[in-house]
Order: sequence, then C-alpha cells, then structure tokens
Amino acid sequence: MRSKNSTIERWRYSATVLLPVVLALVTTAAAVLGFVFWSTADIDQRALERQSAMIAEVIQTRRDQLGHDLASIANRDDTLVNSKLAFNFNWVNANIGLWSHAFLGHGRSVLLNATGRPLYVMTNGVPAELASYGAMAGTVEMLVSRLRAMPAALPLALARATPRAATDFALIEGMPAIVGVMAITSDTGRLTQQPGSEYIIAGALFLDDEASSRLSREYMFEDGHFTLADTTASGRASFPILNDAGRFIAFFEWERDRPGLTMLRQTGPALIAAFAIAAILVVLLLGQLRRSAAALEAGRRHAEHQAAHDRLTGLPNRMSFDTHLARALLDQHENGTQLSLLMLDLDRFKQVNDTLGHQAGDTLICAVGQRIRAIIGPQAMLARLGGDEFAILVSSQGRRPDTMIMANRIIESIGRPFDLNNFKAHVGASIGIVHVADAPVEPRELVRKADIALYEAKAGGRNCAVIYEEHMNELVQMQHTIEGELRDALQRHDQLDVAFQPLLDQKTRRIIGAEALARWRHPKFGQVAPARFIPVAENTGLIEALGEFVLRRACELGSTVPGRTIAVNISPTQLRNPRFATQVFDILDQTGMLPEDLELEITESILLDDEHVSAANLRTFRDAGIHIALDDFGTGYSSLSYLKRYPVDRIKIDRSFVSQLADGHVSVAITQAIVTLAHAMDIEVTAEGVETEGQAAILGRMGCNTLQGFLFSGGVTRERILALFEDALHPLRRTGS
Repeated sequence: MRSKNSTIERWRYSATVLLPVVLALVTTAAAVLGFVFWSTADIDQRALERQSAMIAEVIQTRRDQLGHDLASIANRDDTLVNSKLAFNFNWVNANIGLWSHAFLGHGRSVLLNATGRPLYVMTNGVPAELASYGAMAGTVEMLVSRLRAMPAALPLALARATPRAATDFALIEGMPAIVGVMAITSDTGRLTQQPGSEYIIAGALFLDDEASSRLSREYMFEDGHFTLADTTASGRASFPILNDAGRFIAFFEWERDRPGLTMLRQTGPALIAAFAIAAILVVLLLGQLRRSAAALEAGRRHAEHQAAHDRLTGLPNRMSFDTHLARALLDQHENGTQLSLLMLDLDRFKQVNDTLGHQAGDTLICAVGQRIRAIIGPQAMLARLGGDEFAILVSSQGRRPDTMIMANRIIESIGRPFDLNNFKAHVGASIGIVHVADAPVEPRELVRKADIALYEAKAGGRNCAVIYEEHMNELVQMQHTIEGELRDALQRHDQLDVAFQPLLDQKTRRIIGAEALARWRHPKFGQVAPARFIPVAENTGLIEALGEFVLRRACELGSTVPGRTIAVNISPTQLRNPRFATQVFDILDQTGMLPEDLELEITESILLDDEHVSAANLRTFRDAGIHIALDDFGTGYSSLSYLKRYPVDRIKIDRSFVSQLADGHVSVAITQAIVTLAHAMDIEVTAEGVETEGQAAILGRMGCNTLQGFLFSGGVTRERILALFEDALHPLRRTGS
C-alpha cells in the first residue's frame, strides 16, 4: 500500500512539478532560439536595407555627376565658339570626345546642332560614324525635349545662364547606361543665343563590368555586377535600376552581407553550452522543488482561503460572496432553488468604535457574526462585505423560508447588549431583503435591489427589516432625478428661494425673529417639498451649496432688520467642513449682518459625531456672538452630557411633543422636564409646530421662551416677513401660510 502511494506521489510530482519545469525549460529554449534566429534574420535584413539604400545613393550620385561632367565642357565660351559659331572638328575631337572619355569615363559623346542633327560622335575615345548615333537617338531626343522645356534660371542679359542638364537611365545597344544632355552656353555671358538655338552635348556613362568593379571596390560590395535580369541565386541581392518612366533598365546584384549569420556561427557553440549548463542546474533544483512541493501546496491553499475570506471574522469576503451568488443564481435557474438575499448593516457601530476603540469594534464585529450564524444555521451563506456590512444568502428547495421572521430574530439578537472589555455596547441592525424571482437576474442587480431595501430600512428609522418592492426602485430613480434637477437649480436663479417663518415671544406674542426655510419651485414638478429634496442634498453632497444659498439669503434679510434673530439650519456636512466658519464670517461681512442676530440650528446627530472640526466651529461661532440652537430636541439621543459638552444657547422642542400637548397627556410632563432642564442650564427654549391656542397656553404656563408654528404663520416671503417686522408692535395672530 505504501509502495502504491509512493508511486502515486511520484507520478503526481512528475505531473505537477517535473513536467511544468521541463516544459518551461523547453519553452524557454525555444523562445531563446526563436529570438536568436529572429535577431539574426533581422540584422541581416537591416544590413540588406542599408546596402540597398547605399547602392541607390551611389547610382543617383553617378547620375548627378554626369550632369556636372557635361557642365564642365558645355558651359564654356570656347566650346560655344568651336562648335556652333565656327565648327572645328579637331578642337571638338580633342576637347569633347577624347577629354570626356579619358578623364570623365564617358563611353559615348555626341554633339548635336540646334535641329538635333549629329555633328560629331565619339565611341570609347575614337571618332565614329555619325550614323552610329542612331543607337541612342531615341533617348537623347527625349532628354533634349525635356531640356528645352526647362525654364531658364536667369535672363541672359542680367547674369550668366545657369547650366541645365537632363539625365536618365537607358539601354544602348543592349548595354545599361546613364545618358545625359546639356545645352552649350557661354560661361562669361558675353556670347548670347536665342532660346532653343543652343547646340547640345550628349554623353553616355555605361554601366559595364568596369563600372561595377569600380563601384564594388569603392563601396565594398562583394562581387557586384550590372545585369539585365534579376538574380535568383541564394545569398545574392539585387537592386533594380528604373528610368524616369518607371521601366526596368538593369539590376545591380552583389553578394549579401550577412552579419547576423556570422554572429550566429560565432556564438552558437557558446549558446549550446549555456543551455546544457542550465539543464544541469534545473535537474539539481528538481530535488529541492520536490521537497518544497508540499509546503508550496499548503501555502497556496492558505492564500486561496485568505483571498476568499475576511481575516477578522473568518467569514467569506465580498469576492467569495460574489462568486457564490453567481453560482447560486445559475443553480436556481437550472434546479428551481428558492433564493433570498439579506443585506445587513449595523446601526450605531461608529459610536462603539469612537468611544471604546477599534479593537472593541473588531470584537463586536466577530460577535455579531457569531450571533447571525447561530440564527441562520450552517446551510445559509454568511459573508462580511466590509466594515459593518454583512450579506446572507438563503437557499432552499420547495417552499421559500420566511425571511422576515429570520430578519427579526437577527435584529432582536443583535439588539441585546455586547460585553466588550467590561463595557456594555448597544447596537442595532437594519436589513434589506430581496427574493429571487423565477426569471433570470444578474447578481449585481440582485445586490442593488437588496441595497435599496436596506436604504429604506435605514430611512424608516433603522433597527428594522424591509423587503424589496418594485416601487422602491422608482423612488430611487426619483431621487436620482431630484439630484440632477437640484444640481441644475443650484446653477440657476429662478427656482430656489427662501421662506421665513416668524419666531414669537411667548409672553408678548410679538415677532422677535424668523427661521429661514429652503423652498424649491420646479418648472415641471411644481413646489417640491423640503422633505423630498433636503435628504437628497445631504446624501449627494449638494447640501453645502444649498446651505450657503439659504444662509446668504437669511443674512441679506438680517442685515436690513438689526436686532431680529434670523435662524438658519445647518447640516452635519457643513459643520464638519474646516472652511465653514470662514464661509459664515465672509457672508456676514459681505451682507453686513450682525453676528449676534444670527442663530445656527444644529441637530443632535452632529453632537453624536463628536468630531473635532465640528466642535471647533461651534466654539468659534459662540466666541463671535453667533447663537447656537439644538433643533428637534427629544427625538434623538438626548443627553445632559451633550448639553454640557457643547456650547448651546437654545433648544427647540420637536413638533412631535408639541402636537400631543393636552391636559393630562404624558407629553406635558416630558415637555415640562425639558423646559425646566434647559432653564436650569441657562438655555432658552423654543417650541416648534404650535398649531392650537391650547398648545400655546400650555407652553406659556411651562415658561417656554419662544413659539413657532402654523398657529401664527407658515413660511412667508421676504417682503411679507419685512412687513410683519414693521408691524411687530401688535401681537401676531393666525395668517395664511
């Protein structure tokens, strides 16, 4: 049995370790050899391109040189005199025919009169019959026509004429040659001619064996030759010579320079030796690899587990959850499994972190995971997605389990105290639930719907569970619409406005100030309720721009009515901004409002954040004389410690208490306690939401300082509040809202 296991292990080792190494070695060797051969071919190709470029340059240089050679003969006064003005055969033979052959290497020279008739022909340094001109007449006549069509460089009366030449490649009696023609002109400018009457000198430079030998010798082309046919021999290269009409005249062929192949022949043995040494080293390393294989496998499994699980709780992480959800949805579509997704988010977890420290927060997260697992059982998948967010995937065959009962049990369990380092920590949980329908759905869409339900649970007061319904998606879309329209409205000046609700002294019923309230009249949706767009502004970051707009309008009003208190609500986002205090003081300075007339209303959530920047801003405002009011007091986590810790001038009793004020009702005792507590701490009290005379009377008996509500007035325009301020000597009764 042990031998069989050993054999299996060896095969497994060969398959998992040895085979990949051998394949890697072979692949590497093939890649290196492929690179070497590719480099060799590339180097040889580049060498061929350089040689081809060189021969092209040399041939063109030979062609240009022919024009210069003809100019040295044709652009002379004595040539003009002895050829055209008084034809002198002996002079022409000596100075044109013999000179061009002996010193310029021309194989053929011809002198033509103005009509193109030959007057003199030289072949290989010997005067020839004029009839021999016919072999090159076609090419010469074409070049003469091209030459005479060229414009003169300068008028002869102003300066010496610039020599003009026309050249091309041609076959003369089956021999490739460079042919050129040039008009005979005066080099001094003293001898003038009518345009078109010039005599012509034609020269031919044959591309023969002598020319190819000289070219090969000067430019180091091995065994170069001019031929009329392209070479097919291995190892030889050729360059085509075309005339100006694009026709092949000849080829220059030579033995290719192969520096890449030469390098390969020199380095090949060393390369083979290097591969041999590498193979030996690989064989030696295989033994070490075999001993390390088990450790590597264990490490791989550990890494896979770490990548798929949360390090703190050991639960599957988001990546593992996404994979499991996608697989579960596929199985559900194939097998008819009932799936439900629960997204859970802890409430007040941040307070535990801030008060007891992150280590206590980590302990709490682990304990929450254990409590959830105890309720959902081992079959459901529980994952920690990050922070204080968990996901639960419940699957079952047949009837769908009642996820709402499960969610409520989880909320009840998490709501029990957690013992953390001898401290009792209290948190809650909000849960969003979505049931998977029979129709196929994408994992991302399912998570999105669960998140929407979770958002609704938090918006509904937290510590509860909500099952996703389609109308919730419409609400989310509406919020996106509101966000876009509000963003646009903040860039305009015709939709947003500020209304002002009067603040009355409780004893005299006279107006002592007003609270600024944001109003939005949309051209399509009409009047948008603040409850619709204020939360959207807070969630999308638009609250700072909106808050600045309201604050500026309020200060503009306050600057015109000194001595009146103008209250403005500010959001936690604004107060946490380090630049907010500077912004407030800039607006006060720009509008001219007195700081002591401004009252900033904050909510208890700001106090719960316990942020250094928020506290510093509040103290800065108090030091400048700005009043601070705590809005909606009694609806949150009201605590004496907050009132002692933060500088507050006023608390505002929430309308939920005021609306229930009636003789004998418990709200009377609660409200009386709030008023008594505030006055004991030298804090004034405002009651908001006063709608009946009975409520106002009870609040008066309690000693409430300021009243606000529809009993007196709703939010009014700037013009109306100014009129009310002017009439403030008379007690205010109910007006239109």
